[in-house]
Amino acid sequence: MSVGLVAVILIFGTGLVAVIGDSIVKLAKVLKGDSSGGGRSMDAEESRLVQEIHQGLSRMEDRLEALETIILGRGGKGTKDE
Repeated sequence: MSVGLVAVILIFGTGLVAVIGDSIVKLAKVLKGDSSGGGRSMDAEESRLVQEIHQGLSRMEDRLEALETIILGRGGKGTKDE
């Protein structure tokens, strides 16, 4: 495993952990929420949180696709540069 690949994995892995951790915290807040009152305001808050989670996961998917492109692009060029 090359040093560059390890660096890329560490960089993207850190972001991945941050996005997943943030999503888990937000989901916990939704599940822990007070169901005794709020009604529509709670529904609106839950909808907003779900949208934020979806956006975060979409960004993570884009990052993973970019990482795959980088890794596969380097692997397919051959060993002329080494």
